[in-house]
Amino acid sequence: MSKTVLVTATNYSRYCADAKAMLEAEGIDVVENGFGRPMTFDELSARLGDVDAVIAGVDTWNDRVFDLAPRLKAIARFGVGVDNIDIDAAHRHGIAVTNAPGGNANAVAELTLGLILSAMRRIPYLHNALRGGAWDRFVGQELIGRRVGLLGFGNIARKIARKLSGFDVEVIAYDKFPDQAAATKLGVRMCEMDEVLSSSDILVMMMPSLPETRRLMDAGRFARMKPGSIFINTARGALVDEKALYDAIVSGHLQAAAIDVYEMEPALPDNPLFTLPQIVTTPHTAAETYETYTSIGRITAEAVIDVLANRQPRNQL
Repeated sequence: MSKTVLVTATNYSRYCADAKAMLEAEGIDVVENGFGRPMTFDELSARLGDVDAVIAGVDTWNDRVFDLAPRLKAIARFGVGVDNIDIDAAHRHGIAVTNAPGGNANAVAELTLGLILSAMRRIPYLHNALRGGAWDRFVGQELIGRRVGLLGFGNIARKIARKLSGFDVEVIAYDKFPDQAAATKLGVRMCEMDEVLSSSDILVMMMPSLPETRRLMDAGRFARMKPGSIFINTARGALVDEKALYDAIVSGHLQAAAIDVYEMEPALPDNPLFTLPQIVTTPHTAAETYETYTSIGRITAEAVIDVLANRQPRNQL
């Protein structure tokens, strides 16, 4: 019997041709997400009856979904974060779960730097204003001499710190499990969360989305941030109370923000954050590069092939 893999990550044929060819060379049929966005429960339920493996985007995978997939043996997350997958439920159903750590780290780090500069200089606003006929020479700020705080010090955060080293800034970081050796090597000072919140000119969210970190950045923590500072989130939307962020910007407590991820995705066009010129917004695109698709495509294809061949896959969770 031939095997079938459902790819819910988008743009697979376009950007992961090598990975798709790897699967097909093993006799595995590839069924792709044609919606261009995360699939809903109803859309998944219509396709899961004969699926043996999934290369998953950010769709929701839980008991309700697994009950509809009697042949499912593997979920290879097309990325790092697995907050959309109930791993315990997957294990109860005999489903192996893998991810692709490091595959998108450089891409996310690079966009994070771009968002920092865009927020400080209001680049998107100036672009749109000029094209609309306004000659608004907004006076921004320079990054040199600033203190950048990282909430979380994993692989992506370390790449951000390394890239920031050429900007003549001070980098501090908080992590629940601090790696002092890595921090020392990168010239980063590890400290408590309160110090990162209260003393950073630019605060970057780099934590995983877990039950204990849900809406970590609430009204209280935004209030503890340095007046006039800038907030960046390229991690997960669930980490931030968007109403609290909106209020912190409108009140003038925060100078600006840049957001790539949202509490609800795809984000609705009437999201209040989109009404504020002080906030730079992108559509969860930090990892969207040709290099990321090539790397993660191969990692996830190899994981699926290994599980379906009864071999131990890399990066099993």
